[in-house]
Amino acid sequence: MKPDSTSGVRILSRKIRVNILLIMGLFLSGVHSPQSLASRVELLMTPAMVSAIPEYQRVVVDTRPSWKFLLSHIPGAINLADWQEFTHTLNGVKGLLKDDKGFIAEKLGPLGFSPEKTIVVYGEPNDPWRTDGRFFWMFERYGFEKVALLDGGLASWKRAGKETQRGRQHPTPGLKLTPDNINLNNHTIADKALISNNFLEDKFTIIDNRTRKEFEGATPYGSPRGGHIPNAIHIHWPEFFQADGSLKTLPALNSLLNENGIRPNQEIIVYCTGGVRSAMAYFVFRYLGYKVRNYDGSWWDWSQTSFPVEANK
Repeated sequence: MKPDSTSGVRILSRKIRVNILLIMGLFLSGVHSPQSLASRVELLMTPAMVSAIPEYQRVVVDTRPSWKFLLSHIPGAINLADWQEFTHTLNGVKGLLKDDKGFIAEKLGPLGFSPEKTIVVYGEPNDPWRTDGRFFWMFERYGFEKVALLDGGLASWKRAGKETQRGRQHPTPGLKLTPDNINLNNHTIADKALISNNFLEDKFTIIDNRTRKEFEGATPYGSPRGGHIPNAIHIHWPEFFQADGSLKTLPALNSLLNENGIRPNQEIIVYCTGGVRSAMAYFVFRYLGYKVRNYDGSWWDWSQTSFPVEANK
């Protein structure tokens, strides 16, 4: 027998209630929604994910030395080999990221950058500084909203059987990039004033991504003082990665953070010597969903001040 119009409404209502209960059950059980998973995964791309983006909708950035780029690179990639091109020195502190919008537009516009494109950054796994992380952070600082890292770098691209190119870059122009297109993201960066006002606050966790020897007082890069920022936790940045340069699994990463007493509700500040190695840690915390800032002045800056220092010598 066919249901009448009122029974049809009741059947539909039951279906709606069942769907609502299922959704609530997923939420209460701690299962992430597809949207939240997608937004996290998009920060870390596989070769297949990069290939799926039409070339006119992406900028692929190779951060390796220019001679390596000439020998082999992802088709259509552009080469930004020197992170220091985007820095300046202020009061003797090196490595500070330039934030002049005119400079940013003039530098990146001719290379095909525009706000609507996805930026995919890659380097090489054995780079001791992992400058691809620095560029990832830099692009987020410059306000680009679709920035990702190729997991495992060019090596993973080759392992996947993807084609490579030789020779110079040939950028694909996008919409004209102007200073008005640049919206600096102040939530991505820390300075010594922010840290000195908050290093005793429980809501912030400060993480030192240098080697253990540097954390304990060694100064291999000419810093005026050795040691670390008070209450900083030491996690050497390679601990986040596997031997082949790909990111560790989520359970392994969460276990590492739990071992160091890092809680999801804390805001993270990462630092190293000049904000390069720590930028890779910045990426990892972004991927894990934390609020995180990179201190670009890092130890070059902090060690020149009269702010307190802890050392384990």
